[in-house]
Amino acid sequence: MGNTNFDNFAFAMLTVFQCIQWRMDRCFIWVNDAIGCEWPWVYFVSLIILGSFFVLNLVLGVLSGEFSKEREKAKARGDFQKLREKQQLEEDLKGYLDWITQAEDIDPENDEDGDEEGKRNTSMPTSETESVNTENAGAEGENAGCCGSMCQSISKSKFSRRWRRWNRFNRRRCRAAVKSVSFYWLVIILVFLNTLTISSEHYNQPNWLTQIQDIANKVLLACFTCEMLVKMYSLGLQAYFVSLFNRFDCFVVCGGITETILVELEIMSPLGISVFRCVRLLRIFKVTRHWASLSNLVASLLNSMKSIASLLLLLFLFIIIFSLLGMQLFGGKFNFDETQTKRSTFDNFPQSLLTVFQILTGEDWNAVMYDGIMAYGGPSSSGMIVCVYFIILFICGNYILLNVFLAIAVDNLADAESLNTAQKEAAEEKEKKKSARKESLENKDGDKGENDRKKAIEAKVSVDEEAEEEKEHPEPDEEDEDEPEVPAGPRPRRMSELNMKEKITPIPEGSAFFIFSNTNPIRVGCHKLINHHIFTNLILVFIMLSSASLAAEDPIRSHSFRNIILGYFDYAFTGIFTVEIFLKMMTYGAFLHKGSFCRNYFNLLDLLVVGVSLVSFGIQSSAISVVKILRVLRVLRPLRAINRAKGLKHVVQCVFVAIRTIGNIMIVTTLLQFMFACIGVQLFKGKFYRCSDEAKQTPEECKGKYIVYKDGDVNSPSIRERHWHNSDFNFDNVLSAMMALFTVSTFEGWPALLYKAIDSNGENVGPIYNNRVEISIFFIIYIIIIAFFMMNIFVGFVIVTFQEQGEKEYKNCELDKNQRQCVEYALKARPLRRYIPKNPYQYKFWYVVNSTGFEYIMFVLIMLNTLCLAMQHYGQSKIFNDVMDVMNMVFTAVFTVEMVLKLIAFKPKGYFSDAWNTFDSLIVIGSIVDVVLSEADSSEDSARISITFFRLFRVMRLVKLLSRGEGIRTLLWTFIKSFQALPYVALLIAMLFFIYAVIGMQVFGKIAMRDGTQINRNNNFQTFPQAVLLLFRCATGEAWQDIMLACLPGKRCDPESDYNPGEENTCGSNFAIVYFITFYMLCAFLIINLFVAVIMDNFDYLTRDWSILGPHHLDEFKRIWSEYDPEAK
Repeated sequence: MGNTNFDNFAFAMLTVFQCIQWRMDRCFIWVNDAIGCEWPWVYFVSLIILGSFFVLNLVLGVLSGEFSKEREKAKARGDFQKLREKQQLEEDLKGYLDWITQAEDIDPENDEDGDEEGKRNTSMPTSETESVNTENAGAEGENAGCCGSMCQSISKSKFSRRWRRWNRFNRRRCRAAVKSVSFYWLVIILVFLNTLTISSEHYNQPNWLTQIQDIANKVLLACFTCEMLVKMYSLGLQAYFVSLFNRFDCFVVCGGITETILVELEIMSPLGISVFRCVRLLRIFKVTRHWASLSNLVASLLNSMKSIASLLLLLFLFIIIFSLLGMQLFGGKFNFDETQTKRSTFDNFPQSLLTVFQILTGEDWNAVMYDGIMAYGGPSSSGMIVCVYFIILFICGNYILLNVFLAIAVDNLADAESLNTAQKEAAEEKEKKKSARKESLENKDGDKGENDRKKAIEAKVSVDEEAEEEKEHPEPDEEDEDEPEVPAGPRPRRMSELNMKEKITPIPEGSAFFIFSNTNPIRVGCHKLINHHIFTNLILVFIMLSSASLAAEDPIRSHSFRNIILGYFDYAFTGIFTVEIFLKMMTYGAFLHKGSFCRNYFNLLDLLVVGVSLVSFGIQSSAISVVKILRVLRVLRPLRAINRAKGLKHVVQCVFVAIRTIGNIMIVTTLLQFMFACIGVQLFKGKFYRCSDEAKQTPEECKGKYIVYKDGDVNSPSIRERHWHNSDFNFDNVLSAMMALFTVSTFEGWPALLYKAIDSNGENVGPIYNNRVEISIFFIIYIIIIAFFMMNIFVGFVIVTFQEQGEKEYKNCELDKNQRQCVEYALKARPLRRYIPKNPYQYKFWYVVNSTGFEYIMFVLIMLNTLCLAMQHYGQSKIFNDVMDVMNMVFTAVFTVEMVLKLIAFKPKGYFSDAWNTFDSLIVIGSIVDVVLSEADSSEDSARISITFFRLFRVMRLVKLLSRGEGIRTLLWTFIKSFQALPYVALLIAMLFFIYAVIGMQVFGKIAMRDGTQINRNNNFQTFPQAVLLLFRCATGEAWQDIMLACLPGKRCDPESDYNPGEENTCGSNFAIVYFITFYMLCAFLIINLFVAVIMDNFDYLTRDWSILGPHHLDEFKRIWSEYDPEAK
């Protein structure tokens, strides 16, 4: 197994560390290949859930909290400094005014003249500044020239007056046109056409399209130049350049003009031209100008550049330090394998920078570490010590520095929200000023009576508008009441109704099917039946059973005996659901009147699922693609359970709110992704082609056969056919480029794509080793902007939204979250009774087991036991093995004595009332069984499995350490607390996995398992458990893009599947692209981050002010109080 094994404690720690980093493909293959047992996946899945999702996300929570605290401290220091400066200024001003006041009596005549002159001087500019607009200020600034006397003489002429009047009139008209909605939409259309022109560029495009693109670019550039000039003329240069957006627009236009000139003169390299062309893409952000929330988000992102710049500088210094250290340690030493050239090396400074950056992103960092270990002699020598370098680099870079990006991202979201609030307040203030100005003008005209009537009308209109607005946007409590009237089952209860009996929706007044009135006895009977709790629970059971039957289907053999039996069950379930729908339609009517069946979304979902099943029964041929789609849609059945669980419905609502609120971030991220994709097309279109024989550079040369020596052995040659092929991920067009860049943003397989780009030579020409190392800047900038920053904002928004939704039901409560938890704890708290024996002999035992010395002795024994467990290794001698067995017996005996002493001291009832003692007793009993089974020394497999199981109890003794120490107890208390909020999140994740697993079985289940590909015996969709395990691997992000490629069309079908002759290579589907991307986005960016949000929310005490009373303080108080009041009186 080489560097990755469980042969001793050090190797096991290294392997576990890698598995926590989601190296799922290696973990499962190692275990299944080495053991041949299907159960060890439980160990690895639980390791990833507890290690990655829980413990490692604490780092994120702590960093986020500390960053917010430091920002608040810095802000408070800044405010305090401003306050001190203001107070100092006020004191200085007061002293100056006192001095002036005393000096006034000296010359009263001059003082009066000065007052009058001061009044004249001060009154003039005030009125001017109030009346002059900022835009007109620019115009007047233009009119004010250096040569004042000449201008005055010219202005006396009649021509000059006409010119100024005409100029003023035209500028006013241009200003009105520029600010009109029509002009805005005209510019947006031009931006859209500009974007369409750029995105239409692709590899191997016809000449006529290239000519059209060139003409369109010049015409559009002329249009944007005219727009800029018109704005400059209408607003004036000073007012024009006040706006940051106008400056940005001017930069883009000037860049476009420069690019056109350079292209026409042919004096610039293609790379430089590509960069200039990409400046045109920045016009896409013009759409944000009049989109308030989107504009605010962009502004907050730009404002955060100061924090990001500081972090990037720190990150760059960190990379440089580790790059130089890596060059000293590994420079020129990765040449131990002569059969292949290593790309991730430390041979020179640029390559070292790239390798360190790759390790920071976490992609294949363990492969680089293996190379480093092998460079120093391999795992059997002292080379293992170099793994310390890689682990420190990974922890400091990936966990600490990169998580600060998320902390900054979450902080910026608050800024964007505050911008929205400030903008709304500013708009309200502007409206008030406008109405006040209008009122004063009307008063001047003397139309006071009419003005009063207008104000009354306006007040009435505003009241009516507010009433309508309240109807359109009801309060959250009202929204719950205004849900569709006829749910698929009982209406979900609101918080206020939790202790009340659920209301039954009455029969609507309209007739059902134009026959049955609302008093018809058949309709009344149907209403009673469908609203009975037994009927509802039965339907829920049938939903679960039908879902289980979908998971049990055989995807390979469509006409197998199992599928035939399940088909009959499907007929039965569909019949039951059809009857249910008919009864509900009979009760509530179909769709014509209010409250009818089809006016509820959940009922429409039921109707869709049943309708799909009925249609699929009518068309029996499984070869028809429409039928396949219809059968796949049956997986929507489990979604009906959402309406029946309040907690699950709340989590689903949070997901929908998150999806709705992250819309702006998705738009900005998509725009940036599109821009980088267009840049990628400019740089790499048609340049990722290569020959299977690396010695050939062109398609003409890449013909015939060539010899390959397996593993560099000249004695085992093989002949292969040359073929010219493209990379699976390429930049030949914008869509392919967006797909390739999306995989880069997930950090999966991006180094391979990077080195293909570095080696790229020309269009339809083979690669040259390290041809363009400088092109790696494109990928590094993309990863920093999109993967480090924008994706973290995406994740942060989900976390913030989830936490806000959790607090929404307490929005009218004056207590904060911590205070509510204290009140809740106080209400639920029960006095802790401590058992103190009356018997003097029993009291001695009680005194011993409760003494501090006894606690420390047991702590030392647990540590020694842990040390003995860690000393065991593969290939240990018989003597060492015997000594370890004896030590295990000794420790087991000692812990048994501890249990007996505590049983005597507390008596069985008192002993088992403590959860820790119950846990200790289970460990002791398991350890005794382990010793007995080990001594029996049976060689049967079943006995070996049971021995392995009971040996786990030795390791479980470590958990006893958690009961020692207040800090660890508090940590564990909060850790368990976080589990209380997780069941519904976990249930939603399970539903998502179930739906996608069944879809995967139906669509990709027939693909043949072949070693060397991503669809193999460890990784496939042929059974439901395997499909779930494969999706779990995709959710962690490990090589998900390779699995997607293995499911595309043209793959070999399984020999046992029922394909027609000549169709053995027709398995797979283009649906794989949609399937895997949507699953990855839902899991990696949304669902799993709900999981993270719950944990961060419950671990906020790690960065809280410990002086504030919290529920853990109350828990500690209860424990200490029991020492003073053992009888709990």
